[in-house]
Amino acid sequence: MTTAICFDCDGTLLRFERSYGEILTEAFETELGHVSDDLLSAYDEAFFAAFEALEPDPVRRGMAAALDAGDLDGDPEALAEALLAVEQAATAVPDGTHESLRALGESNRLAVITNGVGDWQRAKLEHHDLLSHFETVVTSYGAGAHKPDAAPFESLRSRLDAEQYVMVGDDYEADVEGARAAGFVPVHAEDSEEKPEFWATLRAMV
Repeated sequence: MTTAICFDCDGTLLRFERSYGEILTEAFETELGHVSDDLLSAYDEAFFAAFEALEPDPVRRGMAAALDAGDLDGDPEALAEALLAVEQAATAVPDGTHESLRALGESNRLAVITNGVGDWQRAKLEHHDLLSHFETVVTSYGAGAHKPDAAPFESLRSRLDAEQYVMVGDDYEADVEGARAAGFVPVHAEDSEEKPEFWATLRAMV
């Protein structure tokens, strides 16, 4: 039986080693030399509004809003690039991920289904040498809706033909409930020593 195993990106294939606030703060300090709560709040408000509405370039929009709020001269694009660089440095691939993906890829079709902007998510996967493991990457921006909506899952189906579809992710609502509703077999990737290691769960399933 042909199985397509799909993975979430943030929190599953990549684990954050620093908080969101720390990452954002360093990006501002790197590019502007300083940061304030007003800048961070302005960025958050504009970014999340744009992201939820699937508006183009939500990070750049957030940075532009922060600069406006602080009445600062600056380049929103340069700030966005700084944030991506900090985020790449602040994420790590969990132990055993590359080896497990190579083993699973020998007899299964592998893909990524992630909420996010296509170029941004692919850049992180490429930075950590993960992109080559996957036949395709479906992003919520490309699909026109964020998980748990069915659109990203249906987009994956249209790209990869398989008899069974599995979704592996850390977000219960998006990756488990959303996947189950779309007809995927969900595997919850919990980062806890008390829970079964999800790579072992996957290998047992397929």
